[in-house]
Amino acid sequence: MDNISHKKKRTAWDDCLFSIIINVLLIAAVVVVAYPVYFILVASFSDPTIVNSGDLLFYPKGFTLTGYKTVFKNQDIWTGYKNTIFYTVCGTILGTMAVLMAGYALSRKDLRGRGIIMKLFVFTMYFSGGLIPFFLTVKSYGLLDSRLLMVILGSVSVYNIIVVRTFMQNSIPEELFDAATIDGCGNGRFFFRIVLPLSKAIIAVMILYIAVSYWNSYFNAMIFLTDDDKYPLQLVLRQILLTTSAGANNVNADPEIAAELQNAVSVIKYSIIIVVTGPILCLYPFIQKYFTQGVMIGAVKG
Repeated sequence: MDNISHKKKRTAWDDCLFSIIINVLLIAAVVVVAYPVYFILVASFSDPTIVNSGDLLFYPKGFTLTGYKTVFKNQDIWTGYKNTIFYTVCGTILGTMAVLMAGYALSRKDLRGRGIIMKLFVFTMYFSGGLIPFFLTVKSYGLLDSRLLMVILGSVSVYNIIVVRTFMQNSIPEELFDAATIDGCGNGRFFFRIVLPLSKAIIAVMILYIAVSYWNSYFNAMIFLTDDDKYPLQLVLRQILLTTSAGANNVNADPEIAAELQNAVSVIKYSIIIVVTGPILCLYPFIQKYFTQGVMIGAVKG
């Protein structure tokens, strides 16, 4: 009996030590990941001279709104916000429905040639025609400098389709479809009436993935858009930063003004990061409870 009690105490001590080590490692990981974000937030409200000197660590010093004033005094930023919200909302709706439908179709065993289709999809993940053929294709369709192009591009990702397909293979029983078929339910009705209500977790994950992708997208707009009124927020903020940097490096400018601008460039960069990432960070807590569940279920291959 004493031997059993000793083993239990030893097991309890081992579990306690393991929990302490894991918690310490997790706290360290959180600090490593969270501190850069916190530093950017603090630096965006601090005096540029202190930020550039490297004396800033844990709290704002010389509180100032210089960076935000420089960003928001440009009226184009509101146009950029409007365009980015439009592209993100429309693209997320289109992309989410597309990957859900494609994932469901590829999860069905009665889909003929689904193995070949899947191989063709995966092939496009590793090989592409290149930027110039892509540009010529877009031009041939007459989509250059159009909002429609910004909504279409990036709406469908093969990776997202694979995640949705795996989720539905593991979470939607084949017997459920058989029962629905007996009651006269076809694939379309089964998808909208049964599959979608049972797929809230993966839908939330896809919304987050696709929305973040659209919100942060700038390269396609930089390549295919020429009208400033159609620029997304990222390009507008890029222009603000380039304009400020050019003013700081202008040899004909007043030395004091140029030095002040050069000093403020870093704080403006931090302010731009907060302006860009703030709205999408506010979205995350509302779907966080679905996020882990959806990713884990969609990532386990049965």
